[in-house]
Amino acid sequence: MSHGYEGGRLDLPFTGICTFARKPHVADWGTIAADVAVLGAPYDAGTQWRAGARFGPRAVREASTLFSFGHAGAYDHEDDVTYLGEDVRIVDMGDADIVHTDTVKSHANIRAGVEAALAAGALPVVIGGDHSVNIPCIEAYEGRAPFHLLQIDAHLDFVDERHGVTRGHGNPMRRAAEKPWVSGLTQVGIRNVSSTAKEGYDAARAMGSDILSVRQMRALGPLATANRLPAGAPVYITIDIDGFCPSIAPGTGTPSHGGFLYYEVLELLQHVARAHPVVGIDLVEVAPDYDRSGSTAILAAQLLMNLLGFVFHARTAKAG
Repeated sequence: MSHGYEGGRLDLPFTGICTFARKPHVADWGTIAADVAVLGAPYDAGTQWRAGARFGPRAVREASTLFSFGHAGAYDHEDDVTYLGEDVRIVDMGDADIVHTDTVKSHANIRAGVEAALAAGALPVVIGGDHSVNIPCIEAYEGRAPFHLLQIDAHLDFVDERHGVTRGHGNPMRRAAEKPWVSGLTQVGIRNVSSTAKEGYDAARAMGSDILSVRQMRALGPLATANRLPAGAPVYITIDIDGFCPSIAPGTGTPSHGGFLYYEVLELLQHVARAHPVVGIDLVEVAPDYDRSGSTAILAAQLLMNLLGFVFHARTAKAG
């Protein structure tokens, strides 16, 4: 792909059509030919408190254009590595169709999108939406090789059922733990007054969860935390933006003070990507209307871009 600079145009980030990192849009999911396929899941009817995450995919895509200057990848002078060069093909699938008030149908459409990405051999990257969208994401891996799930979040999200609700944003980690293809969970950042009672923590641990608060991870450090994951296991990463401190990520429906700062999470993800095959990613709960500065969406986009850089640099290093 030729860059705007070479073609005689600046092609600045605030021009053009807004896809993730201004990568090509693929409307026909049967024709995906890429290493990464980004899917929007603008569903937030699973929310118990403040809605608005339905606008998350659009906001994160817009923020991601900040990182779409026409350079051949992104050079990191600390790592002495150029990440996401032209050898990494990224496409934007657009959004799964959301049917208002119909959780089952909306989730089925999200699952279909993830299945299409997997069928094409691409790494699915799903932008929510509330955390309930993780449920169909994990269901899309049915029949595939088992993987470990790494969750970065303020909340345990391990409610089994409450007043008949089993697919809300408090349920996804419980639903994941029930799947035979999810070999275990590492839940990091869990803190403060939570949506899950003590019985939920007991059930999570009984079903194979390793649970760490922000302070517990800080005491361990990012590398020691990453080393708690089963050695070499494939990993699916789910990131709730409220895992971060609302001082840097206020644009979310259920903020919780005392969260992570940027480099804590970035370093954890870098260690995980170096040691494990990453089989899927979702990032959820960005609700842009609660952050007029746009910094929450920028944080989300920057985190995803860096994580993808780590994943594909590690793949290249292992292949070499």
